[in-house]
Amino acid sequence: MWVGSGVLDVVAFVAAIGAGLVAGLFVAFSMAVMPGLARLPAATAAAAMQQINRAILNPVFGLVFGGTAVLAVVVAATTGVTGTPLRLVGALVLLVGAYVVTAAVNVPLNNALDAADLDGPGLGTAWERYAGPWTRWNHVRALASTAGAVLLMLG
Repeated sequence: MWVGSGVLDVVAFVAAIGAGLVAGLFVAFSMAVMPGLARLPAATAAAAMQQINRAILNPVFGLVFGGTAVLAVVVAATTGVTGTPLRLVGALVLLVGAYVVTAAVNVPLNNALDAADLDGPGLGTAWERYAGPWTRWNHVRALASTAGAVLLMLG
């Protein structure tokens, strides 16, 4: 065995904590940020979300979000060494439901919104194309991250 099972238990535990933090971030967006932005005029909401998307790209977010992904990969890759099938399922649910969805859906939507002309006549349409799909997929990310955290803890 290349690493002790105790170390892998700690990795799974820290991955579960990270998944919980990521889930909390996604839940906050679903429960407060997006509903709050929906109460604003399209131009104001779009401008605010552009700034939120820029502000979130910081070292702390990178460590929590990226570090949790790395730990989930380690958990998934080492489940045969030690751990339970629940750990594997938790890591995979987290990776697919949070990280693949983020890369495949939410980031491209963020990039499209970022490219929108805040002074252009089509901003309301751009916001409508953004807000609904982004929020629906964020709900998926929130549920997947929560489920991943629970399964990692149970495993």
